[in-house]
Amino acid sequence: MHFRPSLPSDLPRLLPLIAPDAAGGPTAETYTTRLRAGEYRPGRTWIAEDDASDGTLLALAVWWGDPDAAPEADLPEALDGLYVHESVRSAADRTALAAGLLTAAHTAFAEAGASNPPEYHLSLPGDWHERPDTVEAVAWRQEAARRAGLPVSLERLRYEWTPYTALPAPAGRLRFTPEPDDEVFVDLFRRVLKDTLDTDSRKEAESVGAEAQARGDVDFYRDTMPGDRSWWRVARTPDGEAIGFGLPSRNHASPVVGYLGVLPEHRGHAYVDDILTEITRILVAETDPEKVRADTDLTNTPMAAAFERVGYRNDARRLVLSAH
Repeated sequence: MHFRPSLPSDLPRLLPLIAPDAAGGPTAETYTTRLRAGEYRPGRTWIAEDDASDGTLLALAVWWGDPDAAPEADLPEALDGLYVHESVRSAADRTALAAGLLTAAHTAFAEAGASNPPEYHLSLPGDWHERPDTVEAVAWRQEAARRAGLPVSLERLRYEWTPYTALPAPAGRLRFTPEPDDEVFVDLFRRVLKDTLDTDSRKEAESVGAEAQARGDVDFYRDTMPGDRSWWRVARTPDGEAIGFGLPSRNHASPVVGYLGVLPEHRGHAYVDDILTEITRILVAETDPEKVRADTDLTNTPMAAAFERVGYRNDARRLVLSAH
């Protein structure tokens, strides 16, 4: 079996592998659209080629990356899809083939400078645990990812707000002010890490420290996410005391609730509803969206409840497989 990045000439052969599947992943149409946009690239798409036959493609892995990344810095950021040819029927064989493909790609990414293999994101129905076909489709992919260095799983709830849902009227308890000084947001990010229920933030802070984590978050939302820095807001009481903050943002697909936090000493008063409403209001005013998307950990029940109260609908789940 030969594992390699695809070439432009492979496109007619690899598209038939991108078949509808219970575990989600991009469709062939989505793949070609994102290929034209630069989000997918031949070098970010790896194939397993059968040496013993006429070169039949038996497996395919599709990674997403920054469409603006220069070729010399072209490291993928997330695995979007993993496919195995229908002729590979048993779950054991599918798992072994997919694990070999991912391992080969991860090795190449590490040699190119990646510190960890990219996360694998599976977009799934909200009731996927009750769907045997989806459970089966996820199981062999998850085991293949585990063997290839992605043993940690995190399930997240995906929420969506549309303009058909009216936003709650502002409660009037807080005022929201722009803040041009990044250091103010670094301080706020650092302070909300205390007792946070956000798994990624907590793990990163444990790894690098709260200060470095806070600076990394500010850098990420300012420099990597395509949302506008001027949308960021500090939430204050009428007398000026900081309560928390909200970062409206967007990704390459839609406006998103980037980040929001309430300072530990002010939790328990439903200020999260006020901040989430303001984030959504800004995104409506600035982007005229068809929808606003947001995620939270399955275990973060207070945040999930806030989304429901403000009018967001839980329409899917996202399973994230990672190295740590």
